[in-house]
Amino acid sequence: MRQKRKNPFTVSEVIPMRKKQPYRAVRVKDVDRKTLEVRLACGSIHVGIDVAKQEALVVVRDSAGQFERPWKVRLPGEIHELVALLQALGERHPLVVAMEPTGSYGHALHQALSDAAIVVHRVRTQATQEYAEMFDGVPSNHDGKDAAMLAELCALGKSWPWPWEVLSEADAELKSLVLWLDAQQTTKLKWIGRLEGLVSCYWPEASRLLDLTSQTLLRALREYGDPRALAADPEASAKLSSWGGHFLKAEKIAALLESARRTTGLRMTAAEVKYLKRVAQATWEADAAVTAAERELQEAAKQDATIQRMAPIVGSNTACVLAVTLGKPQAYHCGEAYRKALGLNLKERSSGQQRGGVHISKRGPSLARRWLFFAALREIKQGSAKTWYERKKAKDQDRGMGAVVAVMRRLALAIYAVVRDGSSYSPARMFGPHPVPTSIPSANE
Repeated sequence: MRQKRKNPFTVSEVIPMRKKQPYRAVRVKDVDRKTLEVRLACGSIHVGIDVAKQEALVVVRDSAGQFERPWKVRLPGEIHELVALLQALGERHPLVVAMEPTGSYGHALHQALSDAAIVVHRVRTQATQEYAEMFDGVPSNHDGKDAAMLAELCALGKSWPWPWEVLSEADAELKSLVLWLDAQQTTKLKWIGRLEGLVSCYWPEASRLLDLTSQTLLRALREYGDPRALAADPEASAKLSSWGGHFLKAEKIAALLESARRTTGLRMTAAEVKYLKRVAQATWEADAAVTAAERELQEAAKQDATIQRMAPIVGSNTACVLAVTLGKPQAYHCGEAYRKALGLNLKERSSGQQRGGVHISKRGPSLARRWLFFAALREIKQGSAKTWYERKKAKDQDRGMGAVVAVMRRLALAIYAVVRDGSSYSPARMFGPHPVPTSIPSANE
């Protein structure tokens, strides 16, 4: 029978507490510093802070492994009280604060701790989830317990220094442009999704002839809404030709008008025509916003030599995203470390005769993986990775997603090699006739 771990929390002599409620929080303003010093053992102190939107719970662990009852800190109003209390403790004890890198609610507290010269460490969120049952024998997670686990994991050496990073003006500008571009891209994709649903109902033939992001199709939908109105306009052919320019051939214009005339789509009411026009207009504006954001980001990236070396491999926009989210590749000691920071290192779960599949860890920023994923798709479609991808896909029994991930993994190594070693990028060398890897990332990953 599994024995429950002894309750690690002490009982305060100043504020009445119950042993059955070790996680019952007290306000940070009600903590008496002098009495707290009497209870704490000599030696180092580790403090775990679990941050939520409006408050944080703080748990102190002394060198004897005893825990104080959680302190409740209102954010941001009581940050200064907490920092002053921790500074007072740090004058008599070596003190380290442990936090999780989740969200942005803890940024103000992190900065205040750094300004006060208090050492801050980072603990992986996954570590606290896995440590829950080992901590007190109960596989539950809540804010007070999470703060206590952060303190203990930090004391056990399962944390890493996490200094507050102050970006230079150029890096801050690049980061803001990357986030702005990603936001505009997300908005554009949402409008395209809505437009696709409408076009498939009212003019399903159009998406077979022109892409939904085609400026010609968007302008036609903005002006007419109903494909039958387009077909009935005697000036439609001239308008389509002027919108498409030399990229739109006469045969394509004729086919588009014929599809509008003979469409099998639903007949539209006036309200539906108005709605389709508004969605097409919003898609048009979102596409223009993405184009403007890309132009601004590329202009800013011209001043960064590292990004310029990465751009031929994955494109200028993706290179900027990787530089902002992961830092420069030369800061990593090897290509595998850079790939691991992307969350593209492989993991496996096997036991006895049961062999689990190989998956990527997905640790690190998802934003970087998302942009690298689309860069891999472009390399497969337009670059020299297509043949390699097809061979890998066939070897994986036609599981294409695993082959795309394999291309991503190779692109990550290529980025590191080009930036760190100063070599030139050779797609033929990266995706040449050499054997494809035997480890296969899962299609679900």
